[in-house]
Amino acid sequence: MLHPISHFRTITRHRHVVMQHCFRAGIPLQGLLHDLSKYTPAEFIPGARYFQGTRSPNEAEREQNGFSSAWMHHKGRNRHHFEYWTDYNPKTRMMEPVPMPNRYIIEMFCDRVAASKVYRGAQYVNSDPLDYYHLGSQTRKIHPKTAKKIHFLLKMLAERGEDATFAYIRRMKK
Repeated sequence: MLHPISHFRTITRHRHVVMQHCFRAGIPLQGLLHDLSKYTPAEFIPGARYFQGTRSPNEAEREQNGFSSAWMHHKGRNRHHFEYWTDYNPKTRMMEPVPMPNRYIIEMFCDRVAASKVYRGAQYVNSDPLDYYHLGSQTRKIHPKTAKKIHFLLKMLAERGEDATFAYIRRMKK
């Protein structure tokens, strides 16, 4: 069943929270452009079809089909996802993660915090994004430098809160 209005509201609410965080982080243009691909038919239609409101519709699409066409489209167009940052290693001739630039790590941080706030609602606490990050740590293929930086920011958020973390981020070299 399609839920286009509910899906539209959810992705728009998410984008607005990401924008607020990106402005606080000192990357306003990235906040304004964040996740615009979610409004394209390739992502919006599956999102509306698999919408549940409590988790990403990509997870439901993946459970039913074995993959998510919306996610495949999304990760290839949005540099704030570590999955975007893979390339062939000329030595091993294998796809491997490469380090993400700081500006996209910061946007990824803003994205993860916003997603936790939207999906957790009133139950959100500052440790939620770190807890979610830990859930996938055994299977995630992310460059070690990128993993270290995002983990550091998520841990700082959990331990010191938003004000201290965004102050630190604004001082980071972007």
